[in-house]
Amino acid sequence: MLDSNNLELGIIGNCHSSALISKTGSIHWCCLPEFDSPSVFAKILDDANGGSFEIVCGENYTIEQQYIPKTCILVTVFSDGVNIFEVHDFMPRYLKKDNSYHSPAEVIRYFKLVSGKPTFKIKYDPRLEYSSCKTETLIKDDFIVSISQEANYDSLYLYTDFDQSSIVDGLEIDLVSDGYCLICYNEKIIPPKLNEVFSMLNRTNIYWINWCSVTPSFSEYEDEIIRSAMTLKLLTYEKTGAILAAATTSIPETIGEVRNWDYRFCWIRDASMVIRVVHELGHKNVIKKYLEYIIDLIPDKGDKFQIMYGINGEKELKEKQLDHLAGYKNSTPVRVGNAAFSQKQNDIYGVLMDIIYTEIKLFTDDKDLHEQLWSITKNVAWVINERWTYPDKGIWEFRGEDQHFTFSKVLCWVAMDRAIKVAQLFNKDKKTSKWTVLRDEIKQDILQHGWNDQKKSFTQSYNSNDLDASILLMEPYGFIEANDPMYISTVHAIEEELSNDGLLYRYKNEDDFGLPSSSFTVCTFWFIDALNKIGERGKAKELFDKLLSYSNHLGLFSEDLDFKTKELLGNFPQAYSHLALIETAMNLNKSKPL
Repeated sequence: MLDSNNLELGIIGNCHSSALISKTGSIHWCCLPEFDSPSVFAKILDDANGGSFEIVCGENYTIEQQYIPKTCILVTVFSDGVNIFEVHDFMPRYLKKDNSYHSPAEVIRYFKLVSGKPTFKIKYDPRLEYSSCKTETLIKDDFIVSISQEANYDSLYLYTDFDQSSIVDGLEIDLVSDGYCLICYNEKIIPPKLNEVFSMLNRTNIYWINWCSVTPSFSEYEDEIIRSAMTLKLLTYEKTGAILAAATTSIPETIGEVRNWDYRFCWIRDASMVIRVVHELGHKNVIKKYLEYIIDLIPDKGDKFQIMYGINGEKELKEKQLDHLAGYKNSTPVRVGNAAFSQKQNDIYGVLMDIIYTEIKLFTDDKDLHEQLWSITKNVAWVINERWTYPDKGIWEFRGEDQHFTFSKVLCWVAMDRAIKVAQLFNKDKKTSKWTVLRDEIKQDILQHGWNDQKKSFTQSYNSNDLDASILLMEPYGFIEANDPMYISTVHAIEEELSNDGLLYRYKNEDDFGLPSSSFTVCTFWFIDALNKIGERGKAKELFDKLLSYSNHLGLFSEDLDFKTKELLGNFPQAYSHLALIETAMNLNKSKPL
C-alpha cells in the first residue's frame, strides 16, 4: 500500500532524471534515463502493478526520514532500538576534472550500519515501460538485469554487494557492514566497489553543499527557501536548460476525478518564472542556459512560439492514456504527453521577455547572444501587435472556448514593457517610440474592460463577474503599484470570494471539468504575497506559517491541497508551488520590521 494520504515522498535527482522515495524507504517512482522516459518504478500510479524497490523490516522497527541538510541526499533510518541502519538515497552529481558533471542515469542506495545486526528484506520489483509488458529479472555474474521485450526492448541493471539471490527472491539479509545497491540504465564496463560508491556519496554531498553556499542568508524561512531552491534545481534538465513543471504524471488534482496531466515538460511561462527566482538567489548562469534552450527552439522568425516543449526540445507532445495502470488512488486516466502543447496562450510572451530583459542587464558583454535575443524581442513585439486583441486559453489552459483573459492581456503589456526596456538598452529609439504607443494602448484596454465596478476588482476575463487568483500577479510584474486603490481592492475582493480558510481557489466558475474542488497552492502563495505587499504583513505571515504546515514531512509541496483534509494533490513536487514559496518568503524577509 502507498504509505499515507499526503504524498509523503522525497525527491532525489541529478538534473537528468529523478526518483521519488516513500517515507518508508520505497522507490515509488523513477524514470530512466531521463525525466520523461518510461518509468521503471511506478507504484505511485498503480499500487499493485506499477513496480517498486522496497525495504521491508520487522514490525518492531521504526522508520524516520530526512535530508542531509543543504543536500538532496535522502536518509531513511530503520531502528528497533538496538539494531539500526540508514539508507542514503541519491543520484550522483559532481564535477569532473574537465569541469563537466558526472550525472549518470543511476540511483544509489547506500546502506550504512549504525549499530547491532539489523535484518531486512528487499522487494526488488522493476516494471519497465510504464509496466506495460512483462519484465523478467535475471541474475548474471556481476549484476541483476531486468528486461522487457514484448513492446519496446528495455533493460535495467542492479549492482550490489549483497547476495543477489536474496534480493531477487526477497530473502532476509543480515547487515553486518555497510553495503550498497546501484540501479543504472546502462551496463557498467567495470562493476563498482563499495569504496567507489562511498566516494560518489561524499562527492555528491559536497556538490550540493557548494551549490547551496551561493544562496544568500535569510533571517526568516532560510531552511524552507533552500529546500525549495534545491527542489527547483532538481527539476532542471542540464542537457538543454529546460525546466520541468513537476517530476510526475497523472497525480490528480482531486481524487477520483479526471484532471490528471503529465507535467514532465517545460512550460515557457512556468520555467521563466522559476528562472527569475533562481537568479534572485544568486544562480545566474541558469538564465543563460535556459535562454539558449529557447533560442534553439525558435531558430526562425515569425509566430512559432508554443506554450510548452519537451525537455529535449520536442514540439509534438501527443497525449495518450495508459489504461493498464490503475492510477493514483484509482484515479484514472493515467496520461503521458500533454495535448495543451497546441494551445495559444498570450501570457507566455510577457514572462519570456521579463527573463530576456534580466539576462541582457546581467551579461552586458555577450554580443552574439544579445543579437539573437534582440531578434526574439522584435519577434515577440510583432506577435503581440498581431495577437493581443485575440482571445486565448489563458494561464489555466481552459480546453473550452477562447476568452479575453485579463491576465493574458496584462502579460502582453509586460511583454511590450520589457521589449521597450531592451530597446532602450540597445539605443533603438524608433522601436522604443513605436512600442510605447502599443504598450499604453494595451494598458488602457485592460483598465477599461478588465475592471468591474460592481466587484471593485479586476476580473478573470473582460466584462466578466468571475474573479481569478492570477490577477494578483499584476503588481509583481509592474503593471500596477501595491498601494494603488484598485489593486488593494482587488486583493480584498479575491480574499472574500476565492479564499477558503486561508487557501485559495484559482477561480470558482465552472471550467471544462466542473467546479474546482481543491486549492491551487501557488495561488495561496500569491495571495499571501499580495497581502504583505499591501501592508498586511501580520496577516500574511500568519497565513504563510499555516500554509507551510501543510507541506509533507520533508517540506515539499505538490500542485494542490484538499480544502478539507489538507491532503497534497496534483503532480509532485511542483515547481510553481516552490518558486512561489521562495518569492513569498523573500518578500516577508524584506518587509520584516527592523
